[in-house]
Amino acid sequence: MSPGLLWSLIYKDPLIILATIVMGSISVILSYFDPDGVLTDRVARLWARTVLRIAGVRVRVRGREWIDPSTPYVFVGNHLSLMDTPVVLAHIPVRFLFLVNSKYVRLPFLGTHLRRCGHFSVQPDDVRASLRIMTEAAEVIRRRGLSILVFPEGSRARGDMEPFKEGAAYIAIKAGVPVLPFALWGTREVLPIGSVHIRSGTVDLVFGPPIPTEGLALKDRTELTRRMQQRVASLLPQLKFPRSVDAAVTTGNYGSLDQTRLQPQ
Repeated sequence: MSPGLLWSLIYKDPLIILATIVMGSISVILSYFDPDGVLTDRVARLWARTVLRIAGVRVRVRGREWIDPSTPYVFVGNHLSLMDTPVVLAHIPVRFLFLVNSKYVRLPFLGTHLRRCGHFSVQPDDVRASLRIMTEAAEVIRRRGLSILVFPEGSRARGDMEPFKEGAAYIAIKAGVPVLPFALWGTREVLPIGSVHIRSGTVDLVFGPPIPTEGLALKDRTELTRRMQQRVASLLPQLKFPRSVDAAVTTGNYGSLDQTRLQPQ
């Protein structure tokens, strides 16, 4: 057994489990007295920062200036690991709700928090129910001014990225809000698929400029989904090969939405 794994077993893993149990329980209790979710959001963010600190995971963030705190968004990004959740919770500076695969709401403590605190879950094999949930998510954006975060691949990618599903585009168009793309790199190394031991390491998170949805109809969601994936993919080289893309970062060379292919209703 390696020293790193032994340290994880006797120190990091028990502390992370304890923090998850304690803060998850506090979050669930608070949810009965916190209809707006302000306190439960603070607990979730505290949990995320605690997990990252115990695990020894450092997060480098770029592009946060693209986020306007007064504007609700549909955040979309690649999904590499279960560690993506604490990373985005700790470093996105506005309140948001998750839209997740229903399998995640069955996880201990995390699933209970998701159910009790107003997050959304969809069943990929039930299209009608998923459409209803996504419509509810769009209504929450309009009514409460909250953002929604979606990993459009639907599950953790085995490679760099899987094809995006159209749910995020549906919500953004339905709510009439911009899409804010982001990319993650390094989370798979600190928590590989199939592992329960979090390794120390550095994770990168970069945000890109928002994609507007004004004038778009639901029939445009396929093209918007294509553009979303293109934007997220364009951010990944900044994380994998940071020195080679400094010019692109400083000039804002991210591409623009092909409005000729997106016809308003």
